[in-house]
Formats: sequence, C-alpha cells, structure tokens
Amino acid sequence: MTERPSHDRPSGPGLDGILVVAKPPGPTSHDVVAIVRRLAATKRVGHGGTLDPFASGVLPVFLGRATRVAEYHLGDRKEYRATVCFGATSMTDDLEGELEPVAGPPVTRDAAEAGLPAFRGRISQTPPAYSALKIGGRRAYALARAGQTVELAPRVVEIHRLEIVDWDASDPARPVAILEVECSAGTYVRALARDLGAAVGCGAYLGALSRIASGPFRLDDAVTLDDVRSAAAEGPDRLASLLRPIDAGLDALPAVVLSESDLPAVLRGQVVGAPASVREAGGRPIRLLDQAGRLVGFATLRDGRLAPDKVLVSPVPAAVEPQPVQSGSD
Repeated sequence: MTERPSHDRPSGPGLDGILVVAKPPGPTSHDVVAIVRRLAATKRVGHGGTLDPFASGVLPVFLGRATRVAEYHLGDRKEYRATVCFGATSMTDDLEGELEPVAGPPVTRDAAEAGLPAFRGRISQTPPAYSALKIGGRRAYALARAGQTVELAPRVVEIHRLEIVDWDASDPARPVAILEVECSAGTYVRALARDLGAAVGCGAYLGALSRIASGPFRLDDAVTLDDVRSAAAEGPDRLASLLRPIDAGLDALPAVVLSESDLPAVLRGQVVGAPASVREAGGRPIRLLDQAGRLVGFATLRDGRLAPDKVLVSPVPAAVEPQPVQSGSD
C-alpha cells in the first residue's frame, strides 16, 4: 500500500519562497535563519548549506512551503573564493585557531601551482577536527575543545575547478594566495587549505572564505540582511518581492505536466501514469506541474508509474451536493 504524502495547509500569515542572502562574516547560518524567521513572521524557515561564522557569501534561505524543496538543493555544487595563508598551521585549519609557524623555506607561487593538480577531481579528504560532524552523538568540535583526540573518517569529494587567481608575496615568509574553488557539496575548503600547505611543505590555513555560488544561486543576485530588514519594514508584499519561486533552480530535474484528470488524484496522494518522457528517470525526483506550469509536488517512478512523494498544495474539497427538501406533514 502506497503511503499517502502529507499536504501543506495554511496555518496563518507567512511567506513561501527562497531568499538568497549574502551572509556577512560574524553571524552563524542559524543566526541568519532566526533573523529571517522574525522579520518574515514565518515559522518554517531553513537554510541550504552551512557557512562557518567567519565566512561570508551565498546562503539560500527557504521559507514556508519552500522548506520542503530544500533537500533537492543539498547536492548542489558550490563555488568559493578562498584566502589561503602559507607558512603556518592552525588548530582549526582557519584563522580562528591558534597559529603555529612552520619552519622551512617559503613557498613560491610556482610551487603552489605545481601542488594544485593533486587536489583536482575526486579526492579523499579528512574533515577538520573542529567541525560539526558527530562522533558518538557529540559534535567533533566539542570533543576537540575538551582536549579529546578527534579521528574523523576520510570522505570522497570532488574538486571541479581549483585555480590561484592572485598571489601576495609582500611577506615572503608568509605568502597569501587567493583561490577559486568549484566543488561538490560536503567539501571542506579549510581542509583543502590545510592539505595544500602540507603538500608544499610549509603549512597553510584558511584566512577568509566567501561562497560565490550555491548551485543556481549566485552572490551577485543575493540580498543583504539590511535589504531584508528594509523590505520587512515596508510590509509583507515588499519582503515577498525579494523571494525566488519555490521551484527556482530545479530546472535540471525532469518534469511532468499533469492532465486535468490526474491532478486531483496526485493531490490526494494517488499513483498516476507516467509519460514516456520520464520513464528513464530512475530514482531521480520528478517535478509535478499543473496546466499553468506551477509546481504542485514531486514524485518518483514506481513500476513505471508516478508515485507522489511530496504534495505542496492541498486538494480542493469536493463540492457538497445540496440535498432535496423533503415535503409532507408529520
């Protein structure tokens, strides 16, 4: 028996959509979510990919019904501009940890460039000890701060592009490189800086980080928290104008336009026929659209048919037929 998906029903004032925020250095990603939740007066708010407090850049924030599509963005590629400082290591692999100088000849740009190819493509990467990953139910950073030895298993990540775009050797003993990185979700740029420093023999740590893209969402198109505050002060309609549609950035997923007869069945969570165009989708989510092209839900293929996984709108209640008035006497 197919499990019937849950439906969203209005629960009061709120906004639905994706707010692409330009996070400044300082606040945590959770802080940004809390600010947006308060300004938007919307309880259901989440973000699409944590940024460390010292980092800045693109932070997609999902509001209302859009929180239900956030999972489809978790695997999005990321693009970063990273400041890598050579000549020292850090306990946290970034500027917030205690620094320890590394003895040895300073690295040149040519030597650093020569070290990059080993970090392109699919690589094995050990996450930083000071990370939010859990070990036995506790955060790794909490264990590290308590003085415990943290051993995290390496993970495979993919570096699609890695380039040095600027080099500052004004302090020859501690040169600084600006790297542009395009990578898979789950990549730690701090670990990339740490490992590059080890590879060239002089140590390195991450001095600054800006996420310039998260999947389809780019920093050039993001709004600042001040923009959000100003819009909220003008009212819900002005704030809503900053939101992207719920299905923004999901164009790569296959889609089916439901017939007028199939739409009510899908809204009730029932399985319907799948057109030939999506029968090779495999396990990929399939967007379900109404006749106007609006997103109404997601389905997966099951035995060649569309089985709804998520329905984003509520079914329209069936009209109640008026009952004939009975005439007669007692």
